[in-house]
Amino acid sequence: QVQLVESGGGLVQAGGSLRLSCAASGRTFSRYAMGWFRQAPGKEREFVAAIDRNGFSIYYADRVKGRFTISRDNAKITLYLQMNSLKPEDTAVYYCAANEARISRSPDEYDYWGQGTQVTVSS
Repeated sequence: QVQLVESGGGLVQAGGSLRLSCAASGRTFSRYAMGWFRQAPGKEREFVAAIDRNGFSIYYADRVKGRFTISRDNAKITLYLQMNSLKPEDTAVYYCAANEARISRSPDEYDYWGQGTQVTVSS
């Protein structure tokens, strides 16, 4: 089992940047593929980015490709999401999640979730 805690959210102007972190507990972090998802008010949770156990395989949602970068540091048991050129439509609660099986775009395949961190982008 792994516990996840996100941080780094906040209020930023359009065009700005934020870096989200997801700190994991336990020594098994490197066994999990990891993902970032987000949920805006009144909308379903949507995939943002995912990374496999070693960082060799990475997926991005089309709407964030070229602007967001997912990375992980297994030694620090932390997942990151660097978000650049932020847009008002990026406003949402951002969640990190861990998947025991494989890298995936589907939230249904993730086993553990953090509590989320709010990102608000003003126009």
